Amino acid sequence: MSDCNMKCVMIIDSELPIGVIANTSAILGVTLGKHIPEQIGVDVVDATDKTHLGIITIPIAMLKGNKDILRDLRERLYAPEFSDLVVVDFSDVAQCCNVYSEYIAKAACVPEIEHTYLGVVIYGEKKKVNKLTGYMPLLR
Repeated sequence: MSDCNMKCVMIIDSELPIGVIANTSAILGVTLGKHIPEQIGVDVVDATDKTHLGIITIPIAMLKGNKDILRDLRERLYAPEFSDLVVVDFSDVAQCCNVYSEYIAKAACVPEIEHTYLGVVIYGEKKKVNKLTGYMPLLR
């Protein structure tokens, strides 16, 4: 599928402190890059012959959410019709852990319904992404 048919959005709980918003978006972005390496561009050389590592080749719309919007969105994303989308979520269960093994252990004991989502990133067919997020305002 061509890039013009693909879309990427990141929905963040706008009620979080700015530092948590920044951390959440960084974590979501790194994980997304792992799952869509084909969207990471080649390294770029500037006019002074300095190299800059490749970045994502399509825009990422930053959208405003809250814990209720994120909860509803995450539930909808489990539906079979959205199984082809790349979805990364970051919750309070992960955020409170200092090492990954702690997160693995904690997540195994916390049912999904008890996760409070701080952010979700979605990548996939533009029509499907718009169906889920087209009503959401930009995060400003």
